Amino acid sequence: MLARNLRVFRAEHGWSQERLAHEAGLNRTYLSAVERSEQNISVDNIARLADAMGVEAWLLIK
Repeated sequence: MLARNLRVFRAEHGWSQERLAHEAGLNRTYLSAVERSEQNISVDNIARLADAMGVEAWLLIK
């Protein structure tokens, strides 16, 4: 769910993975792996991504 929700919110913003990674202070390849469900993600990084997109963190994991 997180991977799909992350892609949806990123697309709604019209942002590339690179842009979102930059805004959240994360590595683009890490973000790419998270979106493909190949990489685990910490609660802290979920919060960083949510903050960067201006959404509540729970929306990414619902």
